[in-house]
Amino acid sequence: MDALPVSPLSVFLYALLTAIATGLGALPFLFTRKVLSRHLGLANAAAAGLMLAASFGLVYEGVNYSLGRTLLGVGLGLLFILLSHRYLRGRDVSFGALNGLDARKALLIVGIMTLHSFAEGVGVGVAFGGGEALGVFITLAIAVHNIPEGLAISLVLIPRGVSVLGAALWSVFSSLPQPLMAVPAFLFVEAFKPALPVGLGFAAGAMIWMAVAEILPDALKEARAEEVATVLTLSAALMVAFQILLGG
Repeated sequence: MDALPVSPLSVFLYALLTAIATGLGALPFLFTRKVLSRHLGLANAAAAGLMLAASFGLVYEGVNYSLGRTLLGVGLGLLFILLSHRYLRGRDVSFGALNGLDARKALLIVGIMTLHSFAEGVGVGVAFGGGEALGVFITLAIAVHNIPEGLAISLVLIPRGVSVLGAALWSVFSSLPQPLMAVPAFLFVEAFKPALPVGLGFAAGAMIWMAVAEILPDALKEARAEEVATVLTLSAALMVAFQILLGG
């Protein structure tokens, strides 16, 4: 299938929307400073399902170009997110006005979200390199799962004295690598088509790891396993159906 023409500006604006969506996670705190843990758990379960569906959509698109290069990209994405995660866990610095354990917890969650946003930005860019329909689908999937990520960030920051606006801005900041990386990735794959399956696999590998190692365990801490599994299954199935309808 030939790629539809897409401008770099359009790619940037689509990716910018995914970053802005992260800030929406702080909105519930405008009405209440207490969010039920169960609701956060179910939101994380939905996010994990969307991420997994999006990731396998990336892999499926990649293998249409090259199975070997797609698997290489998955391995590179996995290595990237593992090293990033371990690096952040070893840091102990201040975070704004926060210090000690509060600062480390805040830095860990914002840092992890920021680092994996690089992979998501690459995912948006290379997805648009494969066509507008795939790009819009991946953008929507990432934007939707960014909202509970912003909520998770807010749940860490606001109880420790950060304002609602401050939490929203930190949430958006954690996703800024998405628009910053999307355009270079888009331009790169347009110039070097053989790199497309590597880029798709890279984003998929990082997103699968994040969904299973970070988001899903958080969901299981806050909600019953049966509820988490149900929401994850439904969200993944609906996203796959949406992908098919969008691509059809």
